[in-house]
Amino acid sequence: MFSRQLLSALVLGLAGLISPGAHAAPKTQFNVCWTIYAGWMPWEYAGAQGIVDKWAKKYGINIKVTQINDYVESINQYTAGQFDGCTMTNMDALTIPAAGGVDSTALIPGSYSNGNDGIVLKGKGKTLKDLKGQNVHLVQFSVSHYLLARGLDQAGLRERDVKVVNTSDADIAGAFATPKVTAAVTWNPQLATVAATPGAVKVFDSSQVPGEIIDLMVVNTATLKDNPALGKALTGAWFEVMALMKAGNVPALTHMAKASGTTLDDYKSQLKTTALMFTPAEAVSFVTSPKLAETMKRVSKFSFEKKLLGDNAKSADAIGVAFPGGAVNGNAKNTKLRFDDTYLRLAADGKL
Repeated sequence: MFSRQLLSALVLGLAGLISPGAHAAPKTQFNVCWTIYAGWMPWEYAGAQGIVDKWAKKYGINIKVTQINDYVESINQYTAGQFDGCTMTNMDALTIPAAGGVDSTALIPGSYSNGNDGIVLKGKGKTLKDLKGQNVHLVQFSVSHYLLARGLDQAGLRERDVKVVNTSDADIAGAFATPKVTAAVTWNPQLATVAATPGAVKVFDSSQVPGEIIDLMVVNTATLKDNPALGKALTGAWFEVMALMKAGNVPALTHMAKASGTTLDDYKSQLKTTALMFTPAEAVSFVTSPKLAETMKRVSKFSFEKKLLGDNAKSADAIGVAFPGGAVNGNAKNTKLRFDDTYLRLAADGKL
């Protein structure tokens, strides 16, 4: 899948120099990036098959779709202004570009993790409560860390009851294979490998907190405001691919599987734990649900406790997160992350 980690302090500092009220000049050339993950492979397909080009041409613009091998680096580059849009999770959108002062819009909520992230124990541990006293290996301050916090809460435990051991996503499967590592939190495809270890038990996963780890296409708010054609083209292209996937189009799914370096069967397995929003109406319903605001409050609280909202953050409300209809969590005067249904509704109404 990908590494969901923190942005370096240097990039955050540079991003913080960007004027919050700055607006991008109208333009016709745009760049968006993505990284390999089951729920983001549609962007590769849309780019490779000319679907993005078709929609861009409809609105008189050009959009280049670029794969970045490292997830964190893709967000770094977006935050630094090298891309107009980038795939990232809701938590990373808050703690990286938003915390760095870059006003961003969650244009498309493509999917959410519905079992792609999980907590696995081996040895004597068989339940969430057995986490107590254990060293838990995970990518610190990532969505895995967030999932651990949610699991501990459900077990009546706190983070002080465990010891977090920061382990890269590239190393976590190998570490769990050793006798001394008995607890890990990770995401697919590493999760599948870890859970298949003899004696391993998956005691908690993201399907138990549905809709909290959200996979987004995020775009620069100023760029989107000055160039609505970008929002229309990206949204149109995305849902054209979603229609193919909903219909089970084998050539499309096979292409995505190959592009992600796996087999069709394995890719279909990953999609089973990826809750894709196949239609614009589903996406509208998701972003307008009161649950989204509740989720983001929880994410903001976790992020503040882990000191991920920036050095100047005095509370979990330091950064404003806006929702359709005008509601804002946190400081409305410092709104840096926006969930918008404008383009989703155009798609749902057949007006793209």
